Amino acid sequence: MNSTEKEIYYTINNSYSTLNKLTKNTKNVWFVCHGMGYLSRYFIQYFKGLNPYENYIIAPQAQSKYYQAPKFKHVGASWLTKENTLVETENVMTYFDSIFEKESIPKDKNLIVFGYSQGVSVSMRYLAKRKLQCSHLILHSGGIPMELTPKDFEYLKTKATLIYGTQDEFLNEERIVYETERAESLFGTNLNVLPFDGKHVVNVELINDIVN
Repeated sequence: MNSTEKEIYYTINNSYSTLNKLTKNTKNVWFVCHGMGYLSRYFIQYFKGLNPYENYIIAPQAQSKYYQAPKFKHVGASWLTKENTLVETENVMTYFDSIFEKESIPKDKNLIVFGYSQGVSVSMRYLAKRKLQCSHLILHSGGIPMELTPKDFEYLKTKATLIYGTQDEFLNEERIVYETERAESLFGTNLNVLPFDGKHVVNVELINDIVN
């Protein structure tokens, strides 16, 4: 007897985290997508060094949560896997839509889209699918989705920054060259590459320097 896999549609609730207040004095609004294993309320702490009066940070929360090995005590989260990726991607995109609708970001603010590790893929897919304008796209230690092409970002005339650690345990020299060339093909002369001496960690110093 063969099994059948079916789909249903239903409404779910999901959280997200913010840091500081969105006011008339806010200059930059950050939309920051965490890497695998994070929760948004912890990931957002990497941005607490930014001027709180000028920077408002929004950190979406990946829906798929799990207990982390080896003690299975702490909870982490993941955006996407190879399982049912297309449908899950649309779920993430719809979730991001809801956040932007809820936050109602004024058009006079600089929107900075930041992806770290696994967060690079979902942030880039969102920009490509929704043709979202931003003032700066920051790709930190993550892989660019294979399906994205220069045509997907023709609309985006903004600066992009690629950040990676030269000792990143998930990157070898070949992968670094590949991801850099991919980013150059998508963003051309608008791309700035910032390698740093370090492993697969969030570089807080570079984050603070970007807007200072």
